[in-house]
Amino acid sequence: MSARPRAVLFDRDGTLVVDVPYNGDPDAVRPMPAAAAALACVRAAGVPVGVVSNQSGIARGLLDAGQVSAVNTRVEELLGPFAVWRWCPHGAGDGCACRKPAPGMVLDAAAALGVPPGEVALIGDIAADVGAADAAGARAVLVPTAATRREEVEDARTRGRLADDLLGAVELLGFSA
Repeated sequence: MSARPRAVLFDRDGTLVVDVPYNGDPDAVRPMPAAAAALACVRAAGVPVGVVSNQSGIARGLLDAGQVSAVNTRVEELLGPFAVWRWCPHGAGDGCACRKPAPGMVLDAAAALGVPPGEVALIGDIAADVGAADAAGARAVLVPTAATRREEVEDARTRGRLADDLLGAVELLGFSA
């Protein structure tokens, strides 16, 4: 890959923390293996980190914005501060510009950080994350989980943006572990 990005965004559920579907309970938050170490690598380089997360449970009536904020606060308690948080409360059929794979959250986070989208990377676990990065002109790294489809893994492997874990993802972006 090219030069190290000037900002790194992470998907929340399944990437930074274990995916608990429609989680509104801060006590259920558990970091993914190597999340703290990967974030430390990026932060040690003086590069800001942020989170972009689809939260369609709000649109579905399964949780509210306060619960999402409480979970996000717990993520920060466990993994340290993030320079920017962006989350989409819409459902898949709402036609918004923010829900991944649309580029809205990535573009907004990049603007908030004062970094051109082409100098931002997004690390996620599914095609929607990669698609959002692509649509925004950012770089993408896929870290597969049980939720990742085989064809998504193969596409990421073919394009040189597949990592086994979060430490591998930040190393692929040029950060030292």
